[in-house]
Amino acid sequence: MFVDVEMSKMEITFLVGDNPFLGISHLTQEKARSRGNVLDDPKHCAHLIELSVANGANGFMFSVSKKTLSILEELRRQAIIEEIDLYAIVPYAFEYVRLATQMGGFFGLAQKVLKEMTFSRNLTAVLQGFKGALTTDVSSLVKAYVSYEVSRIKASAGKKANLKSILLHQVVTDLALAFDLKQLFRSYADFVSGIGMKPGFNTGNFPYLVRKLKEWSLNLREVVIAAPFNNVGFQMNPSKEECEKTLADFPEPAVIAISILAAGYLSPVEAIEYLRTLSNIRGVVVGVSKEKHANETFRLLKEKLVTRTL
Repeated sequence: MFVDVEMSKMEITFLVGDNPFLGISHLTQEKARSRGNVLDDPKHCAHLIELSVANGANGFMFSVSKKTLSILEELRRQAIIEEIDLYAIVPYAFEYVRLATQMGGFFGLAQKVLKEMTFSRNLTAVLQGFKGALTTDVSSLVKAYVSYEVSRIKASAGKKANLKSILLHQVVTDLALAFDLKQLFRSYADFVSGIGMKPGFNTGNFPYLVRKLKEWSLNLREVVIAAPFNNVGFQMNPSKEECEKTLADFPEPAVIAISILAAGYLSPVEAIEYLRTLSNIRGVVVGVSKEKHANETFRLLKEKLVTRTL
């Protein structure tokens, strides 16, 4: 175990997570369903984010989907969008799997996405998409897809929204790691940096990702990594100890901790006590499904940790 870190000297950004809004529970589907239909209403989700911000949160991390885009529209209408930083995760893998099933497989899905790119009137996305499709060029496909998702976010959130980072979804990150797709990582990081945002990676294999990024000469100071960190080692692969060791070796705070409550197994107090033992945590993500959670959880985090902008 690490020596207790003086968290009063560390500043951490607190982000509202979107899992409860999407009906996701990493323990059971029954738990997700028990949250009720109230979270189906984008206005109520936006209200929970507003309460969280009032109690210490300063950002929203979300997978780009029809549901979260509707929430962004509500935040814009209520002028909350200008008060927070946005961290978008792409693609929303579950939505694309569902669409692929409905559209008759990968090629049906690809046709639908290309059609949506065309209707989005994002010329960069359209041109890069057709170039990538014709030449199977990874770089062009990455540019097309990211441009398309950014245009969707800005259309919903508005011009005044502060989109800080675009993170690759865990499914894509870890699958690309498994196939050693160096070019995908480099093309993605270069393009996102080039449009003025921080490239990010959501991963369930934190030590391996860090090792590969170093091997590929990708600067750890120039990326955001979101990975599970909690006292019971939930989703921390290959082990809690290995994840902690890799984190301690980081050149500076650059990691956003997710799954800090271990899908509800831990209390906020237990989660915070564990985070206090870690160095190099730069952000924390917590999902909220009730007003009580929004009020109490972020207030407690703010009392124990100091916030800042990534």
